[in-house]
Amino acid sequence: MRKLVILPLFFSVAALAGEMKSLRIGDEVPVFALKNHDGKEYSLNTILKESKLAALMFISTQCPVSNAYNERMVKLHETFSSAGVRFVGINSNKAESPDEITSHCKEHGFKFLVLKDDANKVADAYGAQVTPEIYVINQKGKLLYHGRIDDNRSVSKVESRDLTSALEALLAGKEPPRSETKAFGCTIKRVIQD
Repeated sequence: MRKLVILPLFFSVAALAGEMKSLRIGDEVPVFALKNHDGKEYSLNTILKESKLAALMFISTQCPVSNAYNERMVKLHETFSSAGVRFVGINSNKAESPDEITSHCKEHGFKFLVLKDDANKVADAYGAQVTPEIYVINQKGKLLYHGRIDDNRSVSKVESRDLTSALEALLAGKEPPRSETKAFGCTIKRVIQD
């Protein structure tokens, strides 16, 4: 008689993650058009034409790790937007509504776009797993940096400001010190696609 083996839940989640696309540094990224909380649509192509670099930030209204970075995201936007970096938040969590996103943006003083990724199609196309997770793209649509904002959720314990270092290098026409880092945070709560 055969033994029935029950695999733990993390195995099936890992298997699902393996089926998603995984972008590599230098890859041309998938283009998309998503709506802001007010219903206005924004396309990646337009965003790239209007900037030197685009920093796509997969974020959440409910994730404590993503929320620990709210002030840092505001500061990054303030620091780099005048140099031509366009910051764009993308919310792919199925349970976070446009109204909740609007309130969250106002509460935390976000001056950058936050777009709603219904059915997590953009997150799936990029292979985004957690919030926050960052993708920096040049005007030609090439991925130049992927990973975390920095190395610690607690701002007082940060030792490596990875996104800042990458943006400074890229704006100076140089390679980032590290083009890939390990993003950490809450998993994106996905709608499972057919």
